[in-house]
Amino acid sequence: MRHSRTAVPAAATVGLVLAAALAGIAPTANAAPAPSGNAASYAAYERSPENQAANRAFFEAVQRSVAEQRAANPGLMAVTVTYNTRNAPSFRTVIARSTQIWNGSVSNVKLQEVSSGGNFSYYEGNDSRGSYASTDGHGRGYIFLDYAQNQQYNSTRVTAHETGHVLGLPDHYSGPCSELMSGGGPGTSCTNPNPNAAERSRVNQLWANGLVASGLGTKS
Repeated sequence: MRHSRTAVPAAATVGLVLAAALAGIAPTANAAPAPSGNAASYAAYERSPENQAANRAFFEAVQRSVAEQRAANPGLMAVTVTYNTRNAPSFRTVIARSTQIWNGSVSNVKLQEVSSGGNFSYYEGNDSRGSYASTDGHGRGYIFLDYAQNQQYNSTRVTAHETGHVLGLPDHYSGPCSELMSGGGPGTSCTNPNPNAAERSRVNQLWANGLVASGLGTKS
């Protein structure tokens, strides 16, 4: 459970095997090293300018995409954020559980799977930096689920955590296991996949009445 980050054109990225499949959306080459797994490294990364800027970029990208939905239907009270799982078939059941958790936790925004396209996509594969949420900065993004990390940590927690970035929540690695966005901070024994009351309230606030608040939820 890493961070959200802004992507750059594929030609400038690290040589991941899925770069071509991402159609120009790929992880950035100069990403900061992933936290080593101890509390101090997670806390330092959480406060890093790269992590804070990347969290904001992902949420702003989703916001721009959803704004088109609002413009087409101004009376919409709750926004539907769509996603596809065609490039993460191994995780489709886990993603469905994550979606069920979020849809049962908040009321002002709903997640819905579509067969193709959508506001964001899920991908699976191997990346030494772990799982993350990334955006191309133009209203589209993806969540990458790393095989090894999802074996080490509770997979539903990993997926729900990364999906939390789509909904506007930042990393907060120093938080307790009861806080979903604490991610890998509490260690591998933490299996909680549910957002706590404060996280649920924050998402509902951000998406109140189908509109995204201006704060963007990027500060802990």
